[in-house]
Amino acid sequence: MFDEPEEDPAERSFNPADQARDKSDEFRMHAELAAVFEGPRKFDAQLIPGLDAQLAREIQRTIGKLEKAKTAESPILPPASATEATTLLDFPRTHELSTNDYHIHRRPGEVMIVRWLAGDQVETFYERIQAHFDAAMEGFKEDERQAQEWKQDPKTLAYLKALDALDVKMPDRYLRDAIRKHNLFVLSTQSADEMNIAYLSDHIMNVSPAEIVGTASTPPEAPTERDLAWFFKLFSLRGLVEGSERMCLFAFLQKSDDMDL
Repeated sequence: MFDEPEEDPAERSFNPADQARDKSDEFRMHAELAAVFEGPRKFDAQLIPGLDAQLAREIQRTIGKLEKAKTAESPILPPASATEATTLLDFPRTHELSTNDYHIHRRPGEVMIVRWLAGDQVETFYERIQAHFDAAMEGFKEDERQAQEWKQDPKTLAYLKALDALDVKMPDRYLRDAIRKHNLFVLSTQSADEMNIAYLSDHIMNVSPAEIVGTASTPPEAPTERDLAWFFKLFSLRGLVEGSERMCLFAFLQKSDDMDL
């Protein structure tokens, strides 16, 4: 479903430790998706349509420029990008936009969603992403033990041992301490060629698809997989503004059919 990690899992399937890490990466990305978009279901966050078109394009351009500035090897932005990153993280103050809520700009077959988090909201985000990851990982470990432990072959036992040894701390994975200690700015991404819009709206956000993509792009009552498929890319910008933790979560969605034109 997601483009990260880019390495072909088939190339690593012979290694039990790599198999375990691949599954951990999958759960990490799903945990991030849940933590980013569960606001309406868990925290009374509002979906606010009508984000100014010029402002939305400015945000999109800035995110694109920041993405080009970082290297493929690291999500840490270079010092030269600090001013633009700070400006974007401080948008709620400079443009009188609420944090926690989802600010939405729509065009036919295209949606941009921006959510800023600040202070305690950032703390809650890390708590939630860890909780989502831990629940998925522990459930999977138990399922794998029940399904495979009886085999008792060395490869299976090594795989189960590698799973048990996994202890992923989401704040570490997202460089939280480094951001706070060294005043770094970090931009990470994940994407899906075909995100199921009903999964995002109904399961994660607990809203109707129309509240996200608008009535003109809402899937029909009996949708096909193609009707529900949207290209999806999520950007997570993290850093400090005047000593306070900030996050800018920017999602771009485009109807998959439109991408074929």
